[in-house]
This record gives sequence, structure tokens and C-alpha cells, in this order.
Amino acid sequence: MQETQEQRQMQFYMAPMEGLTGYVFRNAHARFFGKLDKYFTPFIAGSGLSHRELHDVLPEHNRDLPVVPQIMTNRAADFLAVAKRLEEFGYREVNLNLGCPSGTVVSKGRGAGFLKDPEALERFFEAIYDACPLRISVKTRIGVSDAEEWERIRAIYARFPVEELIIHPRLQKDFYKGPIRWDAFARAVSCFNDNRDCNGFKGCDDFKKTPLCYNGDVHSVAAYRQLREQYPQVDRVMLGRGILMDPFLVQHCQSGESDYALERLRDMLQTLLQEYRREMGNDTHTLYKMKEIWTYLGLRIADNGTKALKKIKKARTLEEYRIGAAEALRAWEETCAE
Repeated sequence: MQETQEQRQMQFYMAPMEGLTGYVFRNAHARFFGKLDKYFTPFIAGSGLSHRELHDVLPEHNRDLPVVPQIMTNRAADFLAVAKRLEEFGYREVNLNLGCPSGTVVSKGRGAGFLKDPEALERFFEAIYDACPLRISVKTRIGVSDAEEWERIRAIYARFPVEELIIHPRLQKDFYKGPIRWDAFARAVSCFNDNRDCNGFKGCDDFKKTPLCYNGDVHSVAAYRQLREQYPQVDRVMLGRGILMDPFLVQHCQSGESDYALERLRDMLQTLLQEYRREMGNDTHTLYKMKEIWTYLGLRIADNGTKALKKIKKARTLEEYRIGAAEALRAWEETCAE
């Protein structure tokens, strides 16, 4: 019997988060919490690879991990130049960033800012899909300032062989705290899965062949279950801040359990510290990275961990950091046990 979409096992992706989910983090997370189905790299900008971008996509830094590099540009020539270089490294898929809401990015017409000029976006797609040696997936917002923009944007996507469409159903102006635009996401799901209620949207017959992935505010098992119940047809989800806040999240979504083996989190943090220090060769930069990790982990700690988090924030040496982190881990464990 052919497996229905509702019966398919959910696929979990790690979102591209600038400065956070690079190769050091994704390798450490995979080692202690299991491999995910895909890892998307923080975006590559420009027509070439910077030193940091090159190290992030080098095959030797991503052994046995299903990594998809992400590009953010509004210039087809730059996109194709980077894609060609990635092909030389053995990659078969590249992702286009049309979702970043940063004001600096948007002011340059990149990321979600590219969505405000659908005619230029369509010409860009014509150029890259005609010449790119790799499969192209897209991570997108639903518009810039008005949810009605989504109709025109998804009509563009329907014209092209998009490998996979990852939808963060917010507008650019919503950034990360505005409302999820569930109506817009529902319209996409209807076109992808059963072609009903499309309101005459042209291109649905082709559009429904493109795999759909959800991204946005899945920070807990409860949020994941709600997504599954509301959209059982959707079998792919991208997690970013949720994993940083709770590295156990994917495991718990898969198992339905909520056990916390804190030694794995402790070991992952120790590995991150060692690997960041090796990569950067600088205690100050390593300390900054670990503090950044704790800005997310700390969101799961109750009031009894406030002092420990302050110690981490104020730490000037790695030893001071280790003292604060040990206390914070105990508070993290106590919070999770409640």
C-alpha cells in the first residue's frame, strides 16, 4: 500500500541562524542529540566565499551531515557564481534566502526585501533556474508589508521547479515577534496538497508537486503537536531558536517523551567551547560565542537560575564562564524537572 502524506514521518531541519548554527554547532548537536534530516547554513552573500563562509561549507567540516548551503543575493550572476563553487565541493542543492527581515538586508533589496519587487524577482528566477547547476530550494516570508502580497509571490514560485519551499508565514515587517499569518500558510497548504480552495490560483497543478516545509515559532513539543494536528499534510519542519533554547526538542517531538539527560547537554557545551576555541584561537571570541549560546538556553531557566545567568553574562575569562555555566546547568535541570 502506498504511504499517504499523513502517514509519513516528519522530517526535521536546522534553520540557518547567522553566527549560531554554523558547522561547529551543527556537528556538536548531531553528535549528542542525533542527526537531523537537513542542515541549512547561514547565508552566503556576494559573488564569492569569505573565509568564514568557506570554512562553514567545506566538506571536511560537514562529514556525514546533509547540509544545504544558503545564498542571499538579488543578483543572478552572483548567485550562479556561488552555486558553481558549491558544485565543485560536491553539493547538489542550494537554498535561496527570501526570508531575512533585517533592516540592513531589506534596504539592499535582499532577503525578504526582494519580495517587494515581484517583477525583478521573477526575472531573477528565470535567470537562476535556467543556468544553475544545482537544485534550488527557497526559504521565504509571505510578503513585506501586506499579506495580500502572498498571492503574487506564490504565483512566481508556481512557475519554477522549486526543489522545496520553506515558508515562514510572517511578513517582513513582523520580524520574529509579529503574528503568524496562518491564513496565508493555509492557502499554500491547500495548493500543495489537495488543490482545493485555491480561489482560482493559477499554477496549482505544478505547485502541488513542490515539497512544503513549515518554519516559525516551533519552540516546544506543544507547538509542534499543534502544527501536526492542524496541518497533518505537512511533513517537514525547520527549527532554529527552538533548538537553541532546548537542544532536546527534536528528540522529544519524535518520542513524545520529556526526559532530560543533562550530561549530554553538558558534554555538548564543553565540545562547543573546545571547538570554538580551536577554530578562533582566541579566548575572548570563544567567550562571546558561549555567552550567545546561553542567551537562548537561558530562556528555559526559571528564576532560580537568574544569578547564574548573570555570572555568565559578566564573565571576563573562560574560568569565570565555567563557574557560571555549571550553576546555570543545575538550574536548567531543576527547571526541566518541574
